[in-house]
Amino acid sequence: MDITVLWNEVFIRPIINVLIILYKAFSGIGLPGSLGFAIIALTVLIRFLLYPFTAAQMKSAQKMQLLKPHMDQIKERHKGDARKQQEEMARLYKEHGVNPAAGCLPLLIQMPIFIALYNVLLKVVSNGNPAEIVNNINKLIYFPAFTLDKPWDPYFFGVNLAATPANWQSAGGFLLAIPVITAALQFLQTKTMNIAPVKPKQEIVKKNGQKKEDDFSSIMQKQMLYFFPLIIGFFSYGFPVGLSLYWNVFSVFGIIQQSLINKQNKQHK
Repeated sequence: MDITVLWNEVFIRPIINVLIILYKAFSGIGLPGSLGFAIIALTVLIRFLLYPFTAAQMKSAQKMQLLKPHMDQIKERHKGDARKQQEEMARLYKEHGVNPAAGCLPLLIQMPIFIALYNVLLKVVSNGNPAEIVNNINKLIYFPAFTLDKPWDPYFFGVNLAATPANWQSAGGFLLAIPVITAALQFLQTKTMNIAPVKPKQEIVKKNGQKKEDDFSSIMQKQMLYFFPLIIGFFSYGFPVGLSLYWNVFSVFGIIQQSLINKQNKQHK
C-alpha cells in the first residue's frame, strides 16, 4: 500500500470523521460557530486520549531536570572517563527510578497524531473553493449520513477561521492579537515545564571559586523559553486562525495538565 494512502487511512480519515461528527452535532442543535466548537471539542478529545503519554513525558522531563545538577557533578568528577560517567549515570537513574528513554517514546507516539490533526485542519479551514473543499472532505467520510451537503460557516465569534493574521489589512486589525496570544500561551506552557532543580550537597565550582557556568544544554533550555514561543507566534501569523484555535486550546490544556503534575510532585516531596 502506498505510504500516502496508508497515512490517510490510519490518521487523516479517522480524525476528519470525528471532526465532522462533532460539527454535525453542534450544528444540529443550532449552535453558532459550530466549526470552531468542533475544533475545540476535537482538540480536547485528542488531549484526553494522549493524556497518559503526555503525562509520562512531562514527568520524565521533570525528573531529568531535577537530576541535572547531580549529572553535572558526575561529569565534572569523572571528566575524561566516559565509562565511569556512564556507570555513575546508570546508578543515579536507578536510584531515582528514572528511565532516560521514557520521555522519547510518548513524543514519538504523539507526533503522527499532531501532524495528522494539522493536515486535517488545513483541509477544513483553507481559503479554497468552498464547493471543492466540501467535495474533498466528503470523499473521506465513512458514512453517507455524515457527508456535508453545503459549505459550513467559517466564522467563530465573528472571526473567520480561514483568515490569516498576515492579511489583517483586509480581514481586520484585531487578528494581530492572535499571534500575540498564541506566543503568550506557549510561553506559559514552556514556563510551567521548567522547575527549579534540586541542588546537590556540594556545588561544582571552578578553581577560582566561581560557580561553574551552565553547560550548552542549560543555555539552550533558557533560550527556548523565549525563542520557541516567538517562533510559534510567527507561524500563527501566517496560518489560518482555525489552526491557532487548535494550538491555543491544546496549550491551555497543556498548562493545566503540567500545573497539576507540578502540584502532585510538590505534595509527594
